[in-house]
Amino acid sequence: MDKTMIIAVGFINLAFVLYTVGVWSEKIKGRLQWWHAIIFWCGVTADATGTGAMGIMAGSLIQFNFHGLTGLLAILLMLFHAIWATIVLVRKNEVMIKKFHKYSLIVWIIWLIPMITGVVFGTMY
Repeated sequence: MDKTMIIAVGFINLAFVLYTVGVWSEKIKGRLQWWHAIIFWCGVTADATGTGAMGIMAGSLIQFNFHGLTGLLAILLMLFHAIWATIVLVRKNEVMIKKFHKYSLIVWIIWLIPMITGVVFGTMY
């Protein structure tokens, strides 16, 4: 396996683990905490690194196909999600701190689409 592929797959899987742990622990806790936001930022960073490595292999960061477009949407949502989590915590908005997990689940589900299509399409070639 190519070194770039190992890096890409490793970071994408790390993003999956980090984001899943962050989102589901927040859901179970029922309250957004600072460590969740840190995990979200780490997940975005891992996903961007893995996506960048995949872009190197593909010859372009953006692919105009289902996987490429949903991947772009997902990484933008992850970035917005991490920024928003940080803002909610800085403002100490108790209502949003307790409701934030509902939005986290939506972003996580959307993020799973390119994750799954990447695995499916990746194993087809």
